[in-house]
Amino acid sequence: MQNAHILVVDDDTSVLEFLNSMLAREGYSVSCADNGSKAVEMLKKRGYELLLCDIRMGKVSGLDVLKKAKQLHPDIVPIMISAFATTETAVEAVRLGAYDYIPKPFKIKELIHTIRRALAGKTSLEEKEALKRELGQTVHFGDIVGNSPQMMKIYILIRQVADTKTNILITGESGTGKELIAQAIHKNSDRRNRPFMAINCGGISETLMESELCGHTKGAFTGAIDNKKGLLEIADGGTVFLDEIGEISPSIQVKLLRLVQDKVFKLIGGTEDIKVNIRIISATNKNLEEEVIEKRFREDLYYRLNVIQINVPPLRERPEDLSPLAHHFLEKYSRQMNKEINKLSSYALDMLSRYDFPGNIRELENMIERSVALSATNIILPESITLSAFKSGAGVKKPCCHIDIPLSGFNLEERLNDMERGYIRKALEITNGQKKRATELLGINLRSFRYRLQKLKMES
Repeated sequence: MQNAHILVVDDDTSVLEFLNSMLAREGYSVSCADNGSKAVEMLKKRGYELLLCDIRMGKVSGLDVLKKAKQLHPDIVPIMISAFATTETAVEAVRLGAYDYIPKPFKIKELIHTIRRALAGKTSLEEKEALKRELGQTVHFGDIVGNSPQMMKIYILIRQVADTKTNILITGESGTGKELIAQAIHKNSDRRNRPFMAINCGGISETLMESELCGHTKGAFTGAIDNKKGLLEIADGGTVFLDEIGEISPSIQVKLLRLVQDKVFKLIGGTEDIKVNIRIISATNKNLEEEVIEKRFREDLYYRLNVIQINVPPLRERPEDLSPLAHHFLEKYSRQMNKEINKLSSYALDMLSRYDFPGNIRELENMIERSVALSATNIILPESITLSAFKSGAGVKKPCCHIDIPLSGFNLEERLNDMERGYIRKALEITNGQKKRATELLGINLRSFRYRLQKLKMES
């Protein structure tokens, strides 16, 4: 809908001029209002396809404009923007019919993308189809979701090694999807019609580990009331996946070495060798080379298992995959819970993009599942997302300074503005007025820095 007419409302004239210019370049017809009252009058005179409106304005707020816009033109698609986003205003905006809620300073590409998607889906059915088309561009390799260059390399490697008999070691942090990689290798191999048997080496005792893998004869130990096949025998012709291989004991390492070398083992209590045709894929979140150096893992076993290594990067190192994964889990749990939740707000995605995800994809999945369960609207807002208080190696985040609230009360907004001015002045002082270097110290981009200087009246 490139010829759509958009009404832009913002009491900041510089933002208004910027949005007008940017949207006009994108081919849209644009009308502007620098306050809420003027916007309401313009809405009374004609309709618009989309409303792009700031929330914090003067006497007539953005929410007032939103409410009037939906009354006069029920089909209008409103997108709200604000530098002072709160859970309450976000929920209220969505309740009043806002399509999305975007924080300032916004990213230009994300804003344009949101506007295009909003205009492409002016009915809920069209919106679902637009989202399906967007997600259809996401690359799936079996059950793996990801478009990042790192994942593309892994997909290529999976295809290259799938039909070989070579042992594979998959490395990566906990929660990165190592078992999904192992399953993808199995499903793309000539063993796909035979069993894929997985065992978590860190989750069971040494005795049970041997019994689960090898099986046992009747009477081999107390409670062994019958002969039992182990996973190795059941998986004959297929694949055995040994997760958390770095956790196995030295005695199990010795027995595993023979299995890896000769594909031969004995039942517990048995005397005969059993030969199997299996492919062994292992996974670990440990640095096995260090474990070998520290004599905690056998060097000969390490080299037998690590013929080909696939390293799965953590989620924080492939930010391109965050949105596709989040939408994948959103669709999955919306369907499971019979909810009509079809998108994440831009503000929620922005919040997720600033998080490190120490628990990786597993943490993201749990987060989205919880968000779907808690959401009372058809869009995931920041209030439904709970970020862990733990960061990798950092423990619980503590307040950056002593917090004291006077009994007489105070103006929080002014206090925060004063703090922000102080940090900006200090950064400029340290860098001798070099704005680019100051932005690096403050962890923000230059556009965000300029916006803050203007907002805080520090441009001089």
